[in-house]
Amino acid sequence: MAHFAKPENALKRADELINVGQKQDALQALHDLITSKRYRAWQKPLEKIMFKYLDLCVDLKRGRFAKDGLIQYRIVCQQVNVSSLEEVIKHFLHLSTEKAEQARSQADALEEALDVDDLEADRKPEDLQLSIVSGEKGKDRSDRELVTPWFKFLWETYRTVLEILRNNSKLEALYAMTAHKAFQFCKQYKRTTEFRRLCEIIRNHLANLNKYRDQRDRPDLSAPESLQLYLDTRFDQLKVATELGLWQEAFRSVEDIYGLMCMVKKTPKSSLLMVYYSKLTEIFWISSSPLYHAYAWFKLFSLQKNFNKNLSQKDLQLIASSVVLAALSVPPFDRAQSASHMELENEKERNLRMANLIGFNLEPKFEGRDMLSRSALLSELVSRGVLSCASQEVKDLFHVLEHEFHALDLGSKIQPLLEKISKSGGKLSSAPSLPEVQLSQYVPSLEKFATLRLLQQVSKIYQTIRIESLSQLVPFFEFSVVEKISVDALKNNFVAMKVDHMKGVVIFGNLGIESDGLKDHLAVFAESLNKVRAMLFPVPSKASKLGGIVPNLAETVEKEHKRLLARKSIIEKRKEDQERQQLEMEREEEQKRLKLQKLTEEAEQKRLAAELLERRKQRILREIEEKELEEAKALLEDTEKRMKKGKKKTLLDGKVTKETVKQMAITEQVKERQEMEKKLQKLARTMDYLERAKREEAAPLIEAAYQRRLVEEREFYEREQQREVELSRERHESDLKEKNRLSRMLEFKETFQGEVISRRQAEFDRIRTEREERISQMIRARKQERDIKRKQLYYLTTEEERIRKQQEEEEARKREEAEKRKKQEAEHKAKMDEIAEKQRQRERELEEKAKKSREELLKGTDAPPARPTEPTVAPAAPPAQGSGKYVPRFKRQTAEVSAPTQPPPAADSDRWGNRGQPAADDHWGSSRGGPSQRPDRWVPGSRGSDRPSGGDAWRSGEERRSPFGSSRPRPAQR
Repeated sequence: MAHFAKPENALKRADELINVGQKQDALQALHDLITSKRYRAWQKPLEKIMFKYLDLCVDLKRGRFAKDGLIQYRIVCQQVNVSSLEEVIKHFLHLSTEKAEQARSQADALEEALDVDDLEADRKPEDLQLSIVSGEKGKDRSDRELVTPWFKFLWETYRTVLEILRNNSKLEALYAMTAHKAFQFCKQYKRTTEFRRLCEIIRNHLANLNKYRDQRDRPDLSAPESLQLYLDTRFDQLKVATELGLWQEAFRSVEDIYGLMCMVKKTPKSSLLMVYYSKLTEIFWISSSPLYHAYAWFKLFSLQKNFNKNLSQKDLQLIASSVVLAALSVPPFDRAQSASHMELENEKERNLRMANLIGFNLEPKFEGRDMLSRSALLSELVSRGVLSCASQEVKDLFHVLEHEFHALDLGSKIQPLLEKISKSGGKLSSAPSLPEVQLSQYVPSLEKFATLRLLQQVSKIYQTIRIESLSQLVPFFEFSVVEKISVDALKNNFVAMKVDHMKGVVIFGNLGIESDGLKDHLAVFAESLNKVRAMLFPVPSKASKLGGIVPNLAETVEKEHKRLLARKSIIEKRKEDQERQQLEMEREEEQKRLKLQKLTEEAEQKRLAAELLERRKQRILREIEEKELEEAKALLEDTEKRMKKGKKKTLLDGKVTKETVKQMAITEQVKERQEMEKKLQKLARTMDYLERAKREEAAPLIEAAYQRRLVEEREFYEREQQREVELSRERHESDLKEKNRLSRMLEFKETFQGEVISRRQAEFDRIRTEREERISQMIRARKQERDIKRKQLYYLTTEEERIRKQQEEEEARKREEAEKRKKQEAEHKAKMDEIAEKQRQRERELEEKAKKSREELLKGTDAPPARPTEPTVAPAAPPAQGSGKYVPRFKRQTAEVSAPTQPPPAADSDRWGNRGQPAADDHWGSSRGGPSQRPDRWVPGSRGSDRPSGGDAWRSGEERRSPFGSSRPRPAQR
């Protein structure tokens, strides 16, 4: 096992191994890193490592490695960064799906390439041999070789991901998405066996979720989001099961959905319920359960009518017709009437189970055959108005079969209705969740039921009928089929008949003495006879002789009745007390049981915790021992690899430890080193001797070869020098000839060169002049633009300055006006306060004078004086006309002079509705008409010198109400 200081080093090492083609070693290196206990804290590089690790697992089809790595990564990420685990799992699913699709497309392309273009070409010998040996077609063989391994790996991927994500509240959405993808995989490739296993896996996950409720991060099914995800998964399972034709698995899916609904005590959405009941109709129809099929259609009709606001009248009529026809298709007899007790109990339990699935939660005290019945369903259809919503031909068929009696022409009346019904049906436009409604599927069952109804009606009017006549009455079937139907009806006591083929007749009414039908007929006949006898011979009422014998019979009966009622109430009270005591005892026992259970659970938890701790210790010790053993084995293998081939391997007896192997390895290394040193010394001596002998023999040979080489090289040098001199002379002569030949063109060359230079100089001057003119134009244009911008900027600045000065002047003017207005208001307020203060001072002086005159009058006489008409109250009249206004002095003086001529101020008393003198005990008498009978009430100092007078109290209230003081004086009486 390689150890890396950082996770990035492991990733680099894996990339290096992949580049040299060693993917298995790279996968092993990453697997060792992921499963190592050194990297149990989540880091960002671990996510990249997981991506690379899963890429290698998918490429090498190592599902077990992928599962181990994902489990370890889940332990690392569960409490830190769950989103990282989600991304890794999504990447894993994407890679597996992509590889499977690539294999599928590759197989399809190979099949297309294998198509023969030349029909006259012979087949290859190897193809003939392969086809004979294998017996497979080209596509089957290519699928088996290319597609099947990747499909197995993809299926293993789905199982691994579901196992890792199970019962994890933080990854519920990913779990649901994975289950949905697995369902689609089974549906797309018709994998029925895998679909059954997948359903069982999901079912076990939910069972474990309910079994282990103390798990950490356990999903809460009471949460709406979790419940919706689980329901969506089950409904996907139900849909795929019906599409694959796995009806038993579809029924188990329905039970799963119902169990989930019962577990959380909540009802799913109406849209999901519609899918639920639509699938139930298909399942019950396939399983030949017409009664449950009809009940499911009835429930589906109720949901569509109540919750589907877009349901059209045509679709509603089609659904209602389906419900009525499904109900009519139910056989009219109970198959369990003649069954044994055990069969009846099983049928009862089955009916209760189906009733719960359909949604009709009935009491379990009813018998099985009374829970769901054809008669109850038909009465429900009529009472709920389902029949009124059906089509006209369905209504006519219902009335003909259920309410009318047409023994001889029943078949002729029903046959045209059935032909119309068989042509009805189609896809519901406003209810896409429902399957395509085909009313023609009910026609065979309706024909069979019509035959039974016809036999029943014929048995009531005929005792014997010829077979030919009966065959003419039943236009649907031949007589052999009618005979089979009649046998089934006879077994279930629906009709009593016997076929005599020798005479060619059918005999009705041959029931035994103990038959149920005969007993019913006799009981009805006896009841009718009793009614007739009672009507013909009424019993005369006789006078009671007991009344004369016992005169006080009524009182005695009444007393006895009261005594019995009292006794009954006492007994009921005692029963209630006993029940209460029993409930208390049960409650106490329940509390004791719960307490004991709690103590037991606590003890069990402590025991489990101790066992867990002990197991953890044992596991740690075992891991340490295993690790040491692995290291020891690795050292031993390394030592054995370095040993010689002829040398025997070391045999270890007993328990191998790391220290023992280390000691052995060190000993072996020391021995090897000593032996190697001896060999090297011996080899060095041998090589030294050989090398010295070689040099002694080679010295004279080397000297002779050197002399020969000197002579050869001197000759070679002189020869090369002579050849170089000759070549130089020849080159010089050829160069002189070439110079003489080219000297004739020198004048033409100078002329041409001058022309070219002059032409290019003129072109250059022209271009330079144009460029200077263009630059000067650009300079002038830019200068004009700058002048324009400068003028615009100056104008804008000047205008802004002018506007700013206007605004400042306007604000200064407004401030001055506001200050002036405030100053005027303050002066006006001060003047009005001064005037009001003078007015209040004058009113106080007048009140003092009035008070003194009133005291003098009260001291002068004991009799109540007449209403005073002092002139002191007159000044109050003029200010009353203009309350809150300033009254000039000359007007107030004029009012004082004319006050004696004015009437007494009785208007105030009249204003309050008191026309005469107030009563002596009137609370306000002293302030209404005249002096009070209790003068000490208003005398200052009688109730304390600190109490203000009445006039002062009222005036203080008026002062509070007016901001500038009251300008209207109070009357003297107040």
